[in-house]
Amino acid sequence: QGQLFESGGGSVQAGESLTLACSASGRPLDTYNRGWYRQTPGHEREFIAAITWSGETFYSEKLEKERFTISKDNAKNMVWLRIDNLKPEDTAVYYCVGDFVDTIINGVPKYWGRGTQVTVSA
Repeated sequence: QGQLFESGGGSVQAGESLTLACSASGRPLDTYNRGWYRQTPGHEREFIAAITWSGETFYSEKLEKERFTISKDNAKNMVWLRIDNLKPEDTAVYYCVGDFVDTIINGVPKYWGRGTQVTVSA
């Protein structure tokens, strides 16, 4: 069964940028759609963005779309999430997910990584 691995989290200052990486191993994740969620303490996990195998992207309408960029490299089996102009409210655990794109956007994805912590200081 496939697995997802996030990296790139850390502690940053407000206004900086950060790029999170997601690698995948095993089927079906090596050819699956992927996306990103985040979760803050006491809140439900929140959809951020998704990208299909062909590269079509989708973003949450609840977030400032211009600050988030999802991208991928099929040859490297990698997906990235770049966050610009980070704010303290972006502090969360960020998860890479995999599933059908409709499920990533509107449902509960089947595959989840363990998450990577992002902490933004004012």
